[in-house]
Amino acid sequence: MFNKMHAVARQVNEVVVGKDQQVRLALTCLLAGGHLLLDDLPGVGKTTLAHALAISLGLRFNRVQFTSDLLPADVAGISIYERDKNEFVFHPGPIFTQVLLADEI
Repeated sequence: MFNKMHAVARQVNEVVVGKDQQVRLALTCLLAGGHLLLDDLPGVGKTTLAHALAISLGLRFNRVQFTSDLLPADVAGISIYERDKNEFVFHPGPIFTQVLLADEI
C-alpha cells in the first residue's frame, strides 16, 4: 500500500509541479476519508491537483462552480418528467461522484 501511494504521489507530482507537500496532505486526507479545503491564490493548480488525484486513483471527478445563482438542484440533481416513459426520471447532479471540487465557495 505504501509503495502504491508513493507511485500515485509521483504521478500527481508530474502534473502539479512544486506542490509535493500539498499532494501528500491531499492523499492523506483521501485515505482518511475526510474533506479537504484547498485555499490558495487563483491559478496555482487547485483544480488540477484535485483532478489529477482523482484520475491517478481511478475515481470519478466532478466540479461545481458556486455562483450566486446556484440552486440545490444544480448540485443534487433533478427529476424530469419523460413523456415517452410516462414517469419522472432522476438525473443525478455532480454531487454523485467520488471526488467533488466545490469551487469558489
